[in-house]
Amino acid sequence: MNSNSKTQKKTRIQLLHQYYSYTGFYSFIKKSLKKAIIPSILIIVGLWAFNTYVFNLNDGLKHITNTFSTPSILTIFFLSESFLGLIPPEIFIAWSKKMNEPVLMLTILATLSYIGGIVSFFIGKTSLKIKKIRTYLDGKMSKYLKNTKKWGGFLIIAGALLPLPFSITCISAGIIKYPLRGVLLFGLFRFVRFGLYGLAIYKIVE
Repeated sequence: MNSNSKTQKKTRIQLLHQYYSYTGFYSFIKKSLKKAIIPSILIIVGLWAFNTYVFNLNDGLKHITNTFSTPSILTIFFLSESFLGLIPPEIFIAWSKKMNEPVLMLTILATLSYIGGIVSFFIGKTSLKIKKIRTYLDGKMSKYLKNTKKWGGFLIIAGALLPLPFSITCISAGIIKYPLRGVLLFGLFRFVRFGLYGLAIYKIVE
């Protein structure tokens, strides 16, 4: 009985692997990573070079912290994460290092990004009721809509964990009526993403 169940489980994994291979999921991730990893590395290296040779980032971040209130910065970040991820989260991760409790602030940022993904999901669902918005999103996000229909949860995991547009992935999930529980579950990988980026960026910012 146990042997049969193990065989069945292995067969399902093999079938999933074949499906994602045939539908191009792996090649999509590979291409997306090539496009996204280089800019991400350039951002981190650029922050280091800027901090070392041009302007002390710590002074700049202190100025931002003294000029803008924490709620204002968090609001801007949340809006960005809810609407297409307009501002690179790396900027906010670097800012969090200057807080009295940076790990707590990084966790808050990750939580806001996670909630922003959920908001994006409902934006996608709501767009189905508004023809102009649906037509716009269908045109702008046709590639992601097609891929989300094919790969579902795995694409949400990739969007949450890898340097891919998480908000757009969640909007696509809402448009195709992907189950909310899947977005809530797979979106948790967003916390892993922020933790890894925090480790890298915190080494640059003193």
